[in-house]
Amino acid sequence: MALPSSSSLQSLLRFTLFLVAAGVASSIPRAAAVAPEDCTAESGSCVNRSKALPLKIVAIAAILTTSVIGVCSPLFSRSVPALRPDRNLFVVVKAFASGIILATGFMHVLPDSFDMLTSPCLKENPWHKFPFPGFVAMFSAIITLMVDSMATSLYSKKMRTGKPVVIPASNDGPSSGNGVGGGHGDSESGFHFHGGHHHFHAGGPKDDEATAVTGGGSQLLRYRVVAMVLELGIVVHSVVIGLSLGASNNVCTIKGLVAALCFHQMFEGMGLGGCILQAEYKWLKKAVMAFFFSVTTPAGIALGIGLSTTYKDNSPAALITVGLLNACSAGLLIYMALVDLLAAEFMGPKLQGSINLQVKCYAAVLLGAGGMALMAKWA
Repeated sequence: MALPSSSSLQSLLRFTLFLVAAGVASSIPRAAAVAPEDCTAESGSCVNRSKALPLKIVAIAAILTTSVIGVCSPLFSRSVPALRPDRNLFVVVKAFASGIILATGFMHVLPDSFDMLTSPCLKENPWHKFPFPGFVAMFSAIITLMVDSMATSLYSKKMRTGKPVVIPASNDGPSSGNGVGGGHGDSESGFHFHGGHHHFHAGGPKDDEATAVTGGGSQLLRYRVVAMVLELGIVVHSVVIGLSLGASNNVCTIKGLVAALCFHQMFEGMGLGGCILQAEYKWLKKAVMAFFFSVTTPAGIALGIGLSTTYKDNSPAALITVGLLNACSAGLLIYMALVDLLAAEFMGPKLQGSINLQVKCYAAVLLGAGGMALMAKWA
């Protein structure tokens, strides 16, 4: 029998996106009518639509390639012994990618939101009277916590329905990353190994049932929730930055953005790919999640190109829409990086059992966050 369906989690994520979109849409008409005329068009010596279009085409190809490489490289790491999830090198690489995601939220997305929502093109009241970016990011983090917690609770309750939950065993042997490796049965905890699958039986005593739910199966479900929520935040952010790049005709800006976004997408993809790998999805779901991550930024660029004649990135409607979406994405990414990636890893048994590995992971986090922070100079 397969793991519980993820339909409940997906419904929660769709509902969250609907609330965000509804809130953004309701704020656009009020601000669009108060903008000065000079806030509706790009100007400057670098603005050249005919020269910008080839750069955007190059950006689509380059970002698509680096995104595929980034998100897929962890998925094939099992073929490289040193990069398997139970090895130290995998933990260090994941810490580096987590630093990238954290810096993306703090150094790129949140500052962009502040710039947009405090633009002189917006009405003084209310946009300049209240720190909307911080407020929206704060509530985005809280909503992410709610979705994270509720989705995990729903999965845990399904494991107590009395039906056995089957978790496919890894062919690579024991894995300390998900806690479900090895072929040893434990009848007292309700955890059994039968013919290449791990079974959790909820028909035993309540104490045994709780042990099963809080054991390896619960950890695997946490990995699945983390992978889905993290992908949600990254996809929202990727569409926004792609749309902004595609709609811009500023040649000077596009040149720097292409290199920075390639670096950003590759290593952010590595972080997401590591989460997808630990979630032990079937290959079809892995491929779907990797596909959506890879194509969202190029699709956003293509959409921006199509809307470049009507979409102006300094118009009030665009500033409010993109600014609020960036604030939402920033709160989600910061929460996921700190709580579900870094805190969970550093407080886990693997790192707590080795000071030497902790130091290496701290260095990797600082290197990833520092490198991404440096990219803020160009993007």
